[in-house]
Amino acid sequence: MERDLTQLLDAICSSSSYRLAEEDLAFLARPELRPVRLQLEALKPEMIQQEHGIHSTIVVFGSTRIGPADAARRRLAQAEEALSREPENLDRQRDVRVARSLLEKSRNYDAARRFAQIVSGSCQVQGRREFVVVTGGGPGIMEGANRGAFDVGAKSIGLNITLPHEQRPNPYITPELCFLFHYFAMRKMHFLLKAKALVAFPGGFGTLDELFETLTLIQTGKSPRVPVILFGRGYWERIINWTALVEEGVIDPGDLGLFEFAESPEEAWERICAFYGLESRR
Repeated sequence: MERDLTQLLDAICSSSSYRLAEEDLAFLARPELRPVRLQLEALKPEMIQQEHGIHSTIVVFGSTRIGPADAARRRLAQAEEALSREPENLDRQRDVRVARSLLEKSRNYDAARRFAQIVSGSCQVQGRREFVVVTGGGPGIMEGANRGAFDVGAKSIGLNITLPHEQRPNPYITPELCFLFHYFAMRKMHFLLKAKALVAFPGGFGTLDELFETLTLIQTGKSPRVPVILFGRGYWERIINWTALVEEGVIDPGDLGLFEFAESPEEAWERICAFYGLESRR
């Protein structure tokens, strides 16, 4: 009888219902607990940034596919080799065109890196944590920006997210400021919560989504006015017909003043400094 009672007690203690709610991962993952998970994703990054004395940030967006020039050259060489074996293959021809385009745009990786060097070297001095660079934490342009802060011994933030395919953070983020999100909405909120400027480098769906959400929030007064810098006028005017939006009557002419263009890291930083009346130090 005593043995039976011991077994019963063991069964009770090993039951998931007896586990502390905060330690029961299966329970926390239930659909009914979504509001709790949202609150946790709201609180954790904010509390940790406060602990590190981070008061303001500058957000850098851009494509995961635009990397350093050496990687782009390797990709082009591989594409050209594949094409040489199948010169009539339309897919191989397209691969070469894309690889050449990405090699040309690799200068944006260097520009994002230089921009972050300028900002971080100017604003993270004497223990201050202002205008800390924040990215989506992935490769490409995001890596370039985190790397620039790393180059000058400054902190930077990465807001990574779980995706169906594996996504690892780039190695240049300050480790204790690299956050992982499940919900895109919470991640976007943290991009803008402390943002004093946004710099959008060439990118795809993700960059466009983040850019237009920011413009919408500023346009509607849900977010304060901050500088929104589009890096590389040629790219942005090629993929978005801004004037057509005005001519079609779906935005006002004044809405085109919600953003500016820049062609160099120095120009982007000068525009931000001009907005806030700061001295541009490089």
